[in-house]
Amino acid sequence: MKSLYLMRHGETLFNAQHKVQGWCDSPLTETGKEQALAARKYFQQNEIHFDHCYASTQERACDTLELVIDSQKYSRRKNLKEMHFGQFEGASTYLQPKGPESYESFYVAFGGESGEEVRQRMMAELTDIMANEVEDSALVVSHNGAIFYFLQQVLPEESELPLHLANGGFLKFSFEQGKFTYLETVNPTEEMAQHDHSLDNK
Repeated sequence: MKSLYLMRHGETLFNAQHKVQGWCDSPLTETGKEQALAARKYFQQNEIHFDHCYASTQERACDTLELVIDSQKYSRRKNLKEMHFGQFEGASTYLQPKGPESYESFYVAFGGESGEEVRQRMMAELTDIMANEVEDSALVVSHNGAIFYFLQQVLPEESELPLHLANGGFLKFSFEQGKFTYLETVNPTEEMAQHDHSLDNK
């Protein structure tokens, strides 16, 4: 059985400014860098090691991964990119429709992607990574929307789906006989803060 750690990038400038950020990009904030370093510390303290590491081709994902794994080599994959929001790229998030059902086809009319397009490319890419390249475990840094659509394939029951993954947070899956199984959601920033607090009280 193989393990996939599917992580969201750290906070970016556009995240902090509440701007739509799909295929457009912005740099990590200092908070975003701290979130990546918290994930690095979490993996180190829990002795979690990766045979292969991957990132979306977008700057925010690559920068996050490089902080997490330091000098370990990694691959960049275009199909791990965030959803394309078309003409809404860079606009205020307050202009976006509300609720995940609105995202399914709304952006197509504005030059963006449909939810189904993102689901298909994420599932195909992650399956290819896990089936063909990974001996035991992989760390993949992607984006909130792209991760959500992938998770829809694994957890088809809407009631089980988390709508938001914290910056620097990750989902863990097992992969066996071509099938992904969701195991847990972890926010390393919170985990490390609680760990450090417990040490302070000893």
